[in-house]
Amino acid sequence: MEIYNAMQLKKGAKAQHNRMGSITQPLQFIPKKDKDQEWAAWNLDWLEWNGLKQIRRNARRFMKNYKLAKGIIDKSDYIIEEDNEYRDIVETLTKEDYSALELKFYPIIPNVINVLVAEFAKRSTKLTYRAVDEFSYNEMMEQKRAAVEEVLMAEAQMKIQGALVKQGLDPNSEEAQQQLTPENIKSLPEIEMFFKKDYRSLIEQWASHQHKVDVERFRMDELEERGFRDSLITDREFWHMRMMEDDYEVELWNPVLCFYHKSPDARYISQANWVGKTDMFTVADVIDKYGYMMTEDQMQALEAIYPIRSAGYNIGGQQNDGSFYDATKTHEWNTNMPSLAYRQYTSMVAGNITDAGDVITQILSEGEDFNVAGTAYLLRVTTGYWKSQRRVGHLTKVMDNGEVITEVITEDYKVTDNPIYDTRLFKNKTKDNLVFGEHIDWIWINEVWGGIKIGPNIPSFWGMNNPGGFSSIYLGADRNHIGPIKFQFKGDNSIYGCKLPVEGAVFSDRNTKSTALLDLMKPYQIGYNIVNNQIADILVDELGTVILLDQNALPRHSAGEDWGKNNLAKAYVAMKNFQMLPLDTSITNTENALNFQHFQKLDLEQTNRLMSRIQLANYFKQQAYEVIGVNPQRMGQQIAQETATGVEQAVAASYAQTETYFIQHCDYLMPRVHQMRTDLAQYYHSTKPSARLQYMTTADERVNFEINGTDLLMRDLNIFASTTANHRAILEQLKSMSLNNNTTGASIYDLGRVIQSDSIAELNSVLKASEDKTNQIKQQEQQSQQQMQEQQLKAQAEQEKLKLDHEAMEAEKNRQRDILVAEIRAAGMGAMTDVNQNQMSDYQDTMKEIRATEQYQHQTSLERERDTNRNMLASEKNQIEREKLQVQRELADKQLQIARENKNKYDKGK
Repeated sequence: MEIYNAMQLKKGAKAQHNRMGSITQPLQFIPKKDKDQEWAAWNLDWLEWNGLKQIRRNARRFMKNYKLAKGIIDKSDYIIEEDNEYRDIVETLTKEDYSALELKFYPIIPNVINVLVAEFAKRSTKLTYRAVDEFSYNEMMEQKRAAVEEVLMAEAQMKIQGALVKQGLDPNSEEAQQQLTPENIKSLPEIEMFFKKDYRSLIEQWASHQHKVDVERFRMDELEERGFRDSLITDREFWHMRMMEDDYEVELWNPVLCFYHKSPDARYISQANWVGKTDMFTVADVIDKYGYMMTEDQMQALEAIYPIRSAGYNIGGQQNDGSFYDATKTHEWNTNMPSLAYRQYTSMVAGNITDAGDVITQILSEGEDFNVAGTAYLLRVTTGYWKSQRRVGHLTKVMDNGEVITEVITEDYKVTDNPIYDTRLFKNKTKDNLVFGEHIDWIWINEVWGGIKIGPNIPSFWGMNNPGGFSSIYLGADRNHIGPIKFQFKGDNSIYGCKLPVEGAVFSDRNTKSTALLDLMKPYQIGYNIVNNQIADILVDELGTVILLDQNALPRHSAGEDWGKNNLAKAYVAMKNFQMLPLDTSITNTENALNFQHFQKLDLEQTNRLMSRIQLANYFKQQAYEVIGVNPQRMGQQIAQETATGVEQAVAASYAQTETYFIQHCDYLMPRVHQMRTDLAQYYHSTKPSARLQYMTTADERVNFEINGTDLLMRDLNIFASTTANHRAILEQLKSMSLNNNTTGASIYDLGRVIQSDSIAELNSVLKASEDKTNQIKQQEQQSQQQMQEQQLKAQAEQEKLKLDHEAMEAEKNRQRDILVAEIRAAGMGAMTDVNQNQMSDYQDTMKEIRATEQYQHQTSLERERDTNRNMLASEKNQIEREKLQVQRELADKQLQIARENKNKYDKGK
């Protein structure tokens, strides 16, 4: 810090920068060495100062919107003042009756907001990751995949070799070499799935898996519902990608406390020049959130935050006997600032005089977490990001052999070979006439810086001497000192571009001021509240039917009582109790003759006025619905004489008008949020991830991040997060087709994986695996059928052989029979001779020999079996006939018995 006295300044001494109240932002086009901590803190002070002005400008409108969305009356909307944009309608409606300012809330806006948020909660907004050119072939991606495959194969081979050594096998043996073949290695469960994916689908499936994990651990569904509500109320959302030491976090910022600056045509907050948020934290929250980045001195400085109301200060009027001297503080603190009178004053009042009118206090005091002495316990914490400029160079280097090397360098690069140029044709020294050495063309590119300022809830800046308590602490976004954020998000369209780590949008700011859905309904809600409160007042003040009579006719004595002077009250009681009103028109009662002889009934009901207000209230309600495209049918209100089809058509038409609010959040903003979240996840996975992140990835994904890092982000592979309806429809159709296709032979497990798939690439992998399984089953079935056919052919051949053997046997039997017949005939020739003279004819001898032969016995046995079989068949046939006759006989007896019973029954009837 430079300090000059008046004489030095008069002589011309000048400070390097003018930091009076941080009115200006410091220069950004300066070398890296000049961007010290004072320069960084100056930037953060300037961002906070300008951010508070922007927050103050928007706070009134936003806080009114949030109150309307919650059904809370803001009476400033109903007071006729110059800064009230609805003063005309308020003046018209309250001209007759100023009691309308005693308001109750009659909801239109809260009901509409709740219905739309409930519809959003039921909406299918599942996000998918897909490659827009998934069929293209890229040599670089194949090289990336080959590198991953090489590492996986090497690790798997080492794992198998270790297992073989434990089993006592020699890794060089033939058996071990068979297990170490590439086919066996690729079949290991932990890497088997990798060989069924290409490099692009590997990244797609990792992104889908990481998305599911982050949705659960960051409670993204809850944050999205709150963000969608913010968009309906304020027309803007802010999603912060917080970077920590070894992990990241997704935060949804409160739009009322956010500030930004961007070009008018820039659509999203990440494309802005700077962005930030100012909030209030307790000391405990500061330690929980940022304590790991703070030094011991910074932590001890937080001890200065204590409640403003302190028992150490005496009440007013007492003598100053030293009770106000705080011995734990310096003498300067006790004598200079704050003064004794000031400390005595603040010990007896609520709040701090320095934060009067502070916009952050005003905003947060509307909530439940802000008590009377809230500013005493809370610290102002500002998180800010801005785009600074850094110098990079295009290096052109010509070697001794004439080889030209080009690369991009930082400003820290040191030239080793001085350049030599050929200036014979033109004098300019450029890379085009470089002969030898190194030539650098310097350019400026954007770089995102970020920091956190923790200080008291008063205006403060770097180097401010605050002896009264606590001086601001300046931290980096992910380290102790302010500097460039560790991961620079790439720009959407340029390799030199960068994006702020806050994604969001002001949805309807094109060529006009931002207007939320709630802003469109606001005037009608105010009118609806006024009119309905007037209806309540009319009902309270209505007199109804009254009697017009001369009060002198009321009796002074009636019903055995003396009514006296308060006879009007007694008459009212008598009328109420007895449904009659006694009158006394005598001269003794009236004391004067009555000229008014008519007693009239007057109707003072305000039905017409009441009905006009009811019609006006219905008009405001209908106009509030029409201005945003919501109808009563969609709000669940029944319409008389309307069919179910008519209700469905009306609701469908209403959906068409409000669909833009869902699309701008679900289909436009959230894919960009998840794209940044996934890029950040890839960065942390490729550096030193936390233990929690390490458990989220598979072996092939970890190897990929270790090798490739963030050289190829998803966008570089044309892989984008998408929620558009046609992509979701394609995914759902593929799932439906897979579930309804009964020819795939998929198991319950396969169908479950189909249902769980969150991207087309993941579903394709599941379907491919199912197809491979089906093909394998078909192949097995074909082999089985082939074996069955072979067995069938073999059986047919055996059957044919048996048939042939049978036929041959039968033929042989026939031949033997013919031989036997021939032998018998031949024997008949010797019936009259007896050659052997055994007293028997030769015919008898021959027949005896024939009968003794095996053939004869076999033939006779066959004939005997045939006779037996014929007898058995005949017997069985006769038995069947007998049983059949028996059944017929039983049926005839039964029918006869039934006929007799029927005849006897009818005979008795006669």
